[in-house]
Amino acid sequence: MATDLIEINSEQPSVEAIERAAVALRRGEIVAIPTDALYTLVADPFNLHAVGRVFAAKGREPHRSLPLLVGDFLMAEDLVTELPARFYLLARRFWPGPLTIIVPASAKVPLKVTGNTGRLALRQSRSRVAQALIDWMGQPLISTSANVSGQPTCQTGIEVFGTMDGRVDLVLDGGGCIGTGSTTVDITEPYWRLIKSGSIQEKEIAECLKGA
Repeated sequence: MATDLIEINSEQPSVEAIERAAVALRRGEIVAIPTDALYTLVADPFNLHAVGRVFAAKGREPHRSLPLLVGDFLMAEDLVTELPARFYLLARRFWPGPLTIIVPASAKVPLKVTGNTGRLALRQSRSRVAQALIDWMGQPLISTSANVSGQPTCQTGIEVFGTMDGRVDLVLDGGGCIGTGSTTVDITEPYWRLIKSGSIQEKEIAECLKGA
């Protein structure tokens, strides 16, 4: 499988580039895009063939869940059994932005996407490319770091192409992405837990959830 690369303007992605990427996603293909948390691989979470291809492309263990990008709160609400008050506190403060929130998944989400855990990691990105794709598709997208598991996340489209050539179908090259990646917080338990450090500091989350 050859990987295609299209140069885009991350702030003003062309309609043609978005449509080409969206058509690829509809076919069950994997696309790498620039976001506000480095480059990410996106795919259709409701296409189990595509889900399996993402795990294979990254060499990711099947028990590790795949995060999803959503377009807004309503899309998030549709994917979970219930959203605790802590979700709304965090999402209103940090979304769109580099905060991933782990919540209990609804039956609508394939168990394979959750790594058979029944838990789901959600984020709304500031990326205009990501938002345009979600709008075009009318649904959430798998969003996992553009790298082989255990390796650093790619920061440029060319780096993604070099690292993931033959593993993904299309790279939307928007140049360099700065940042340290997304922070991940789990709010499925009685006490919230920081799972992964990133752009948002733990003390900012603690301050936001104080008393919740």
